[in-house]
Amino acid sequence: MLESLVGSTNAERVLLFLAARDKGYAREIAQLFEVAPSQVQRVLDRMERDGLLVSGEIGRTRVYEFNPRFPFRDQVKALFLDALARYPESLQEKLTKNRRRPRRKGKPL
Repeated sequence: MLESLVGSTNAERVLLFLAARDKGYAREIAQLFEVAPSQVQRVLDRMERDGLLVSGEIGRTRVYEFNPRFPFRDQVKALFLDALARYPESLQEKLTKNRRRPRRKGKPL
């Protein structure tokens, strides 16, 4: 939908993911969209180089998020959140479901 604005389908996917979840890492994004992690990593590196994203390490994992100093951060995030509302419900649910901790042992599904 927005790939013509951002240059590629993978760039659109990365920005949708980060708009929906605020933070993410390459393998997590790649697994959600079923693409190669190297493709996602290339997009993340380019966006970080251009100043749209910033990254930091948590353990051995490099986590990316929108750069708070980027002048149009709020507008870009709002654009992708608005676009997310126009995607199929299944994709919206996958992007907004953000489980970071394991389920408690014995807890029913």
